[in-house]
This record gives sequence, structure tokens and C-alpha cells, in this order.
Amino acid sequence: MKRTKHVVAATLAAMLACGAPTLAQDYPTRPVKIIVPFGAGGPTDLFTRAMGEELKAASGQPFIMENRPGAGSVIGTAEVARAAPDGYTLVMLSSTTTVNETLAEKKTYSLLRDFVPVAPLVRSDLVLVVHPSVPAKNLGELLALARAKPGTLNYASSGPGSNYHMSAELLKNLTGVDIVHVPYRGSTGARQDIVGGQVQMMLDSVPSMVPLISGGNVRALAVTGKKRSPQLPDVPTVEEAGVPGYEFTFWTGFAAPAATPEPVVAKLNTEINKILARPDIRDAWGKIGAEPMIMTRAQYKAFVEGEVDKWAKLIKANNIAPVQ
Repeated sequence: MKRTKHVVAATLAAMLACGAPTLAQDYPTRPVKIIVPFGAGGPTDLFTRAMGEELKAASGQPFIMENRPGAGSVIGTAEVARAAPDGYTLVMLSSTTTVNETLAEKKTYSLLRDFVPVAPLVRSDLVLVVHPSVPAKNLGELLALARAKPGTLNYASSGPGSNYHMSAELLKNLTGVDIVHVPYRGSTGARQDIVGGQVQMMLDSVPSMVPLISGGNVRALAVTGKKRSPQLPDVPTVEEAGVPGYEFTFWTGFAAPAATPEPVVAKLNTEINKILARPDIRDAWGKIGAEPMIMTRAQYKAFVEGEVDKWAKLIKANNIAPVQ
């Protein structure tokens, strides 16, 4: 009897081992849903949609993007945490998601427990802009104005914990200026009000802001990366403009519910990296100020963990109140 049990166990193990590659080979056999936990029109929306089309072409199955904005990305992310871990529901992570590990106390999921990182997608810089009515012509003049009139300059963001919020908080942390956060329910309303002059300043993605800068609707003062943006070659980095140590890069990437089969996750990572490594993708995205991110699953997992730790420290240092 014992020998029979061992034989059966060994046979099942062999079947499972043989079945794993088949699962990856067959995936996907039906449409895959990608939840973007932000409103339409932003950089996550843009690049996820582009990658979805590439994955459809590679697999023969639709990768359908759905926007689920709300609560600084928490609503859409929570929806995926509850989804079946079968590879047919994915979510887009970003620095906002990693910020919310500390800032959103009442969320129903834990990022590092309830999700498995699949593959990063893209990174791009932000640009600090002001309404033309603001007298500052460069970052130094803006900081001087903020110090002369503390608490009078407002900056817009797409909500607490968003990239646009935390990039401004990092600037506050390094310069000691007192500027007031005006959170919106999405980036569209924030952009409308910076153009309309209801708020004086905003940090936003380079691809989103370039048309408004070119049209004279806003004035660009600095970009947030380590080097100047190809789209805005005359605009200095924040560090060049006089704030040593400042760097903020928007990023986004794929994750799946925890317990998603390992072969499926591995296949997605391989396919996404293969697409991102193509010269035509790198060239096209580079022209709009974005850089494809290629990482192994282990590298991406370590990256996400590092982002969670980084933002936890910044939130504590700036005494930023949790989002209720």
C-alpha cells in the first residue's frame, strides 16, 4: 500500500511538472483584462494601451485595457486583488501604488502580499510647470517666491499619493518651501485648472504637458530626471536648476494576483521584455520622452520593494497624513 501511494504521488508530480510548460504554452486562450487604476488620457493609459496592442499581435488574443480610477489607484488595484489568479486579469502598478502601501491605511490589500510583479513597462520624467501669470521665469525664482510668501502658492495633483503629489512633496522636502497641495480626482481636472490659472503650479508627465508648453498655456521650469528631456532640451533638470539630489521618475508596470501560475507569469515577463527590446519601440517611445524598462522578474520584484521602502521614509519625514 505504501509503495502504491508513493507511485501515485510520483506520477502526479510528474504530470504536474509536464503540465506546467503546457499551461504557459497555451496561455492565453481567451481575452486578458488589464486594469489601469487611473483615468483615461495619462501616461499609464497611453503606454498600457500600446503594449496591449503588441501583446495581442504576439498572442492572437485581445489584451483589453479598462480604466478603474479612484482613491489614488486603490479602487482598481483592490479589484484585481480579488480577481481569480489565472493570468486573465492584470493590473498596472506605478509609484502611486507603492506610495499607497504607506499612505492608504484603509485599503483592503497588501501590495507585496496580494500581488506578484510580472514585468515593468516604461519610465518617464515629469516636468514642473507654472501658469504664465506666475512671475517666476526659472526654478530659482519660483523657490524664492515661495520662501517670500509661504503658504500662498498652490500646486495641483491628480490626488493624494499620486506621482504628481509625491514629486512635489520631494521638492518640498529638499528645499524647505511651504507650498499648498490641491488634490483633484484625476489628472484631467488638474491640467484644466493649471491652464485656467486656478492653481499656480503642477508637476506632470512630459508627454502630457508638451502640447500645453508648446501652446504657451503653461511655462516649463524644470524636468525631474537625471538628464534633460529630448522633448524639452532647453529646460534644465531640477538638480541643474539648484536642488542637489532631486530626482523623480514616473514608472508603470504589470502585476497579477498572487498565486497566478508561475509559467504564466514567466511567459508574460518574457513576451513583454521581448517587445520592449525592439528598436522600433525604444525609438518611438524615446521620441515622446519615455524609456522602456526591461527587468527580470527578480529585478522587478526588488525594484517594487525598494519603491515601497523609499516612499515610506519620505512620507514619514514630511509628516504626510494618511489618506482615510
